[in-house]
Amino acid sequence: MSYQQRKKVMKRKMTLYEKFFKRFIDVFGAVFLMVLLSPVFMIIAILVRIKHGKGVIFKQKRVGKNRKIFWFYKFRSMSNARDESGELLPDKDRITKFGKFIRKTSLDELPQLWNILKGDMSFIGPRPKDIKECVFYNEQQCDRFSVRPGITGLAQINGRNSITQDKILEYDIQYTPKVTFWGDIKIVFKTFFVVFRRKGIDSNAGIKTDHVCCYYNDLLLGRGKITRDEYDMRVAFSRTLRVGDTMPSIDEQRQSESAVLLQKKIKKLESHSGLESQVG
Repeated sequence: MSYQQRKKVMKRKMTLYEKFFKRFIDVFGAVFLMVLLSPVFMIIAILVRIKHGKGVIFKQKRVGKNRKIFWFYKFRSMSNARDESGELLPDKDRITKFGKFIRKTSLDELPQLWNILKGDMSFIGPRPKDIKECVFYNEQQCDRFSVRPGITGLAQINGRNSITQDKILEYDIQYTPKVTFWGDIKIVFKTFFVVFRRKGIDSNAGIKTDHVCCYYNDLLLGRGKITRDEYDMRVAFSRTLRVGDTMPSIDEQRQSESAVLLQKKIKKLESHSGLESQVG
């Protein structure tokens, strides 16, 4: 039996907690923490402005529940340092000591309380990923989009930045079949322990270096699982998606890619035919 056939038979059922109470807890918790931590928000915002320049908030398009694209927010941890030609320096050269500090303490994640209030995210769930990674996920890996992404989840309490991209996806998929209150409570308490101990936290996470593949698409390319043409085509496609759009399934993407390749072949043949007629 194929994965698609199994998925039809084993359709995910929402628990009473997920259906009726989880969203209420998210909204109440987000409002409460935004009020309680408002002085912390102001202090960090001022320090980010002083140390990193204009633009206190970093925002990026991420993929949420049901593959919907949304704006994801964090406090900026990098400066706007540029080279002689005016181009931004590599990420590893722009992250500051203060930026590393707010990453290690997870204070850079505080603006995501606004994402929770808007309904883009939850406190608990798979971490939202960049679109350029998600367009490479297979159908089974896309199960992670059946729930709202979270500030913390199973991957964050089981190694966080120190585990492989494959393992992160395994933990993300493991969370989705049955979302329970006690399961979320366990993740919350374990998250406090991980942050307090700074266990598995890498302040350089998300910064691409010559030795680290921080994105799933780079990992696939490095392993030879995809070609450079396929890599470039899907990354280019990911850039066309806008906030509010729904990311197509892998089958829809393949159909679109096939259509693009067919158009290229037709143009090539037409161009070749045109040259032959000119020669004739």
